Amino acid sequence: MKKNLFIVIAMAVSTLVSCNKPQPASDEQVINNIMTRVSVRQFTGERPSDEQVQTLLRCAMAAPSAVNRQPWAFIVVDDPALLKQIGDSLPNTRVQNNAPLCFVMCGDLSKTMEGEAQEFWIHDVSACTENLLLAAHSMGLGAVWCAIQPNAERIRKARQILNIPDNLIPLCIVPVGYPAEQPAVKDKWKEENIYHNRFE
Repeated sequence: MKKNLFIVIAMAVSTLVSCNKPQPASDEQVINNIMTRVSVRQFTGERPSDEQVQTLLRCAMAAPSAVNRQPWAFIVVDDPALLKQIGDSLPNTRVQNNAPLCFVMCGDLSKTMEGEAQEFWIHDVSACTENLLLAAHSMGLGAVWCAIQPNAERIRKARQILNIPDNLIPLCIVPVGYPAEQPAVKDKWKEENIYHNRFE
């Protein structure tokens, strides 16, 4: 009797654990998320939850980086006054289009390698940004990658508004929110851009 009871309890615990364990997305789900992501530039103004914001940041930080230096820093801006300043000073960011918040994706030069390898931070923060965009899309949010670096004037304005120190370089600003538009998915496949083994 005790043995049977132990088996029942063990099975119940096993079932509970398996139910709470995150299930990986199918290949089809992952590929569909990549292929259907679009740039959203108009927002409803509704703010994503704190939990969603943290998930986006966790996904960004899951990106690969050269020698695992992780030379990044992220500024989450949701203060309406600061958002207005960003939108007025940097109209290319689309923050002025009712975005409830934005992520300023920065490279941290204090964490990079030395010499020419320092520039790998651009690759690393770009990988973070793409992760964030794909995560936002999977959550039903809209987002768009708005370049700051290497435009010196955009960098200067972002630094001024957000008090960004010299060791941080803003790569881009990503406004995120619930989409107020549904842009058409673009088929970007072009076979002529593919070469095998050698460029010829």
